[in-house]
Amino acid sequence: MPVPQAVVCLPTYNERENLEPMLRALGDKGVSVLVIDDSSPDGTGEIADRLASELDYVDVLHRERKEGLGPAYLAGFRRALADGAELVLEMDCDFSHSPNDVPRLLAGARDADLVLGSRYVDGGSIGNWGVVRRLVSAGGSLYARVVLGCPIRDLTGGFKCYRREVLETIDLDAIASRGYAFQIETTYRALRAGFRVQEIPIHFVDREEGGSKMSRTIVVEAIWKVPALRVAALRGRL
Repeated sequence: MPVPQAVVCLPTYNERENLEPMLRALGDKGVSVLVIDDSSPDGTGEIADRLASELDYVDVLHRERKEGLGPAYLAGFRRALADGAELVLEMDCDFSHSPNDVPRLLAGARDADLVLGSRYVDGGSIGNWGVVRRLVSAGGSLYARVVLGCPIRDLTGGFKCYRREVLETIDLDAIASRGYAFQIETTYRALRAGFRVQEIPIHFVDREEGGSKMSRTIVVEAIWKVPALRVAALRGRL
């Protein structure tokens, strides 16, 4: 049986090829799963409803439109907290994050308040990206680390496990990031609030089914959001 206190928030938009295999792969990992679907035109939401009626560890949150990764996760966090979750996880639906690593994140939460699956600590790796994508990702994490002055090596990663207290403390209503800047902002807010953040190595692979959600808008948001967060911290607003 799943542990109801641990909930994986799984945002989806056009993930019909990946959703069922992912949900079934999570079935024996000791978690419940909340699918957050942004009205996918490819029928992902309907697949999620069918699986929720079949699998007792799956629930679905339907949203009216696509607004970005950040708003989807925030909606999922609020639902998970309202339902009593003690641990709340983020992960991608496209198998770039391995379901087999979920128990490792849960185990890490025994000693840390926020656990990050990291590509850039010793033992972490990336499987099938090209040179340009690797440079963009590694460069983005380095840029954020230097500007924010924090020790986390993989600030842009989206495989995380939060203790309930972290999400209750970091002021979800103040978070406006929509793309991958959301990952930087939530981790930085947790650090600023004094929570213990631990990185554990993971092997990351690019999606095999469906299309990438990366866009120029997402990159630009991260570029300006990072110094804005630093300024807010210096002014005592974080």
